Order: sequence, then C-alpha cells, then structure tokens
Amino acid sequence: MQKLSIEGGRRLSGVIPISGAKNAALPALAAALLTDETVRLTRIPGVVDIRTMAQLLASIGAEVQAADNAYTIRSGGALIPEAPYDLVKTMRASSLVLGPLAARCGRARVSLPGGCAIGARPIDLHLAGLKKLGATIRHDRGYIEAAAPRGGLVGGHIHFKRVTVTGTEDLLMAATLAKGETVLENSAREPEVVDLARLLAKMGAEIEGAGSGTIRVQGVDRLGGAEHGIVPDRIETGTFLVAGALIGDELRLEGANRAHLQAVLEKMEQAGCEISAPDDSTLVVRGGAELRAVDVTTREHPGFPTDMQAQFMALMTQAAGESNIVETIFENRFMHASELQRMGAHIAARGNRAVIRGKTRLTGADVMASDLRASACLVLAGLAAEGVTRIHRIYHLQRGYERLAEKLAAAGAALELSEE
Repeated sequence: MQKLSIEGGRRLSGVIPISGAKNAALPALAAALLTDETVRLTRIPGVVDIRTMAQLLASIGAEVQAADNAYTIRSGGALIPEAPYDLVKTMRASSLVLGPLAARCGRARVSLPGGCAIGARPIDLHLAGLKKLGATIRHDRGYIEAAAPRGGLVGGHIHFKRVTVTGTEDLLMAATLAKGETVLENSAREPEVVDLARLLAKMGAEIEGAGSGTIRVQGVDRLGGAEHGIVPDRIETGTFLVAGALIGDELRLEGANRAHLQAVLEKMEQAGCEISAPDDSTLVVRGGAELRAVDVTTREHPGFPTDMQAQFMALMTQAAGESNIVETIFENRFMHASELQRMGAHIAARGNRAVIRGKTRLTGADVMASDLRASACLVLAGLAAEGVTRIHRIYHLQRGYERLAEKLAAAGAALELSEE
C-alpha cells in the first residue's frame, strides 16, 4: 500500500490538461455490451476503475484493446452474462452492466457492488426499473439475477423515487433494446448521462430528453458500432480550480468544459476566487485572493455536486468567516472533516451539516484517506499546509484521478509516492 507525502507551501503555476471523465467512461464501456459491432472510445482516463471495468468486460466475453487513452471493444462472440465478486467488489459502477446484459443476453448475474465508503448507495432503483421492463429479479448468495421475459425486455414507464445517476444510465441502456417506448421520469441530468445518450444515439438508439428530467426511448432491434470521445472530467477540473485558488500563482486548465461547472464556478466566485475563461474549454485560476466564507448545499445536477463537497471544505478552511456545508446526496460523507481537524482546521460536523470557521493555519500531519474525494480534499489541504502532510491509503485517489500527483508536480508541487 502506498502513501503520498506533500511538502506544503509550494506555489503552483503552468498548464494542466484535463482528462476524460471517469464517471462518463464507465457507462460508455458498459454500453459496448449492447452490440456485436466495434465500439471505440477515446479520451478514456487511465485510472484503476477503468482498468477494472475493462477486465470485467473481458471476463464477460468482450474483446478489449487499450492504447493511448483509447479503448476498442467488440462483444461479437458468446457472452457470459455474469459480473463476479472478485472483479466488482471495489467498484460500484459494476452495476452498470446489469441493464445491458439483461437487454442483450436476456439475463444477467451481477455481484452486489462495492466502492467508496460514503453511504449505502443501494441499487434498488435499478432493480425496480428492470421489473418495469418485464424482468424478474432474484437475490442469490450476494448476487442479483435479472431475467428478461422470453421475447426480451419490453418498454415501460419508470418513475425514479429519487434521482439516481447510475440507475438512470443502467435503465437507459436497457431501454434501447426493449420493445416499444420507455419513459424515464425524475431522471438524472448530469453531463455524464447526456454523454452516454450521445454515444447510444451514435450506435443507433432513439433517445429524446437526455439532460432533462424526462427521457423517452424508442427501443430498436439492434445497435451498431460507433466511435465516441468522452467528455472532460468536471470533478477533476473543479479539484484543480480549488488547488489554484488555494496555492496558485496562475493555473491554466485546458480541455475543460465550463458549462458543466456552473454551480462550482458560482460558489468559488462568491468566495472571492479569481477565475477567468478565455474560451469554453479553458479556465484560468489565480491564487492570492482574500477568500470569504460561503454556504454550500449539495444537490443533483445542475446543483452543487456532492463530488466537490470535500474539496470545497478544504477551500473554506482558508476563507474568512463561518461557512456551512450541507450534504443531501450521501450519508457518511464527512469523514474527511476529522482528518482536516488533525491539520488544524476548525470544523464541527454533525449529521449532514458541517460548520467551518476560517481562516485557519493548516500544518502538515499524518492523515487517512477514506474515499476518493476525501483523498483529493486532503491533497488540497496538504498543498496549503505548512510542513509535510502524509496521506495514507492513497489508493482511493488512484481509482478516479489520472496522474493527479504528476500533474500537480509539473505545476510546481512537491509530492512523493512511497510504500508504507
């Protein structure tokens, strides 16, 4: 197991390229199971979750080739519609193969997924939706088994009791091959959902309303191959924006998508961060401004993303005044607060609310990463702290950020990965 050591106080400057979005790439990889033709995906980030999904597709029977941040997938042979525990135990997104396998093969057997320790995140909405499409669901020794009726899945009217990104993506994929029309109401509006719909449309799916609360899908008999470039990672972009605001001279983020970050940009600008946009794919952030406390409540898109909550908390430790952060998406997502306290932050977290009093002097300490975004939060705090911060269990970071330490080092940060 590795740890990341950071010498704080180094000013950041230069250009940082933004990678493709992991949370868009994962459903895109799963979508390749819907066709026996070749799907080529570009701008795929080189992170652990992507490699795990590629291994999962190969175990199902797909031919998977990877080169230069591109994946070529062909699921032309006989498929084994099972996602075993050994492959999915660390990755919640493994449930994304449930819908495609039920639609393409008529059945699916998927181990209940794992992932970050930020709450239960059950897949009950996936299963309820598949039932609406005619599938029968059975639980068997830690696995979910879904079986389509003899003639295949049929269109249905699905109203999500709560907004679910992976549930929307899973059922959107299943609906493309279901007979008749499927209506998905209270759907997730995230850019990653829209990106998946674009890929499916290139493959021949008939989809209307992606990016709104209601998506309509007219099922087709078969889907074909396609080539598709993954959208930029808005959470990686937001993470680097916070790094620049905390400790940057000037950071230029290239290959971003400003439109996907409106809620984050609004809050950062309210806090006094100096951010400009020379064009729609470039953001420039300058540090050194006097930051002021602002309140944030996480919401489904287009609200403030829960995946930026931890990073924003690190920013608020350096803002004058009292800020309130309310987490409405996941329970148990303030575990980074106690680690920030070890570094000198003044944070009171109770239930789904955290109160941060700043500006406080952060000092280096040994801290423990509990999940992917908490890891990013601690990296940001370490950059701003005096002395050396050592982040243990850093493997979480490698699940979702492509070469984060390398990109920061190229901008002037002093970081070192080493074995525990």
